[in-house]
Amino acid sequence: MKKALTIAGSDSCGGAGIQADLKTFSANYVYGMSVITAITAQNTQGVFAVQDIDEDIIKAQIDAIFTDIEVDAVKIGMVSKISTIISISEKLKEYRPKNLVLDPVMISKSGYSLLKPESKSALINELIPLADIITPNIPEAEEILKEVKSKITVIDTVKDMEIAAKEIYKLGCKNVLLKGGHIKGEAIDILYDGKEITQFYSKRINTKNTHGTGCTLSSAIASNLALGFDMKEAVKNAKDYITTAIEHSLSIGHGVGPTNHFYELYKKSGILEE
Repeated sequence: MKKALTIAGSDSCGGAGIQADLKTFSANYVYGMSVITAITAQNTQGVFAVQDIDEDIIKAQIDAIFTDIEVDAVKIGMVSKISTIISISEKLKEYRPKNLVLDPVMISKSGYSLLKPESKSALINELIPLADIITPNIPEAEEILKEVKSKITVIDTVKDMEIAAKEIYKLGCKNVLLKGGHIKGEAIDILYDGKEITQFYSKRINTKNTHGTGCTLSSAIASNLALGFDMKEAVKNAKDYITTAIEHSLSIGHGVGPTNHFYELYKKSGILEE
């Protein structure tokens, strides 16, 4: 069985972060493992507190995995502190895992800053160059571009997305998937591999329950890379998976509910009716 590792923060309500990543790995037939970088107190209405994990424990978690188990893909999510980022970078350079997916988590849907402002340059300089693919949404891409003083810092159109993806690619990653959920019109994501642009279209789904979509998509990409799909196939499969999970999202709590990570499996098992 293929094995994937998530390096990210814990979400106490289970919709995002480590919990969403592990659910996604399982739903995509990959064995999931975790390195926890932070513990958050959050629910569907927001993030209320964050406690970062000591970098020595983060490094020890990484060592524990790589010295014992073969890792077929790695997904990186919430890494809020400079010391956390540097510790992860050092260990990734030591173990050199394949299929590294970086989701540059910066701000929660409720507006809570999950990446400290002073940590942006560390993420850009330490982690982006190691990534096989980086998966920013538009606000995250704009923050990255502002940090590196790019000529484009506002993304309003698909053409802007293409330019932005090429600019982010210059920071050293092998592929950029720029997610277009924040622009008007059709839901279009842009994949740039250094040579060509590929557009991925998906229908817009009228639901407020989108908690953890970024975590879930990046973990689904990691799962598909672990399974041996090439980058375009991995992104397409992951897009199909997250679209279904959003379409059948769960109205849990009083705020932004989570996606339904196991909808297809539940349907196949007969737990859900067609």
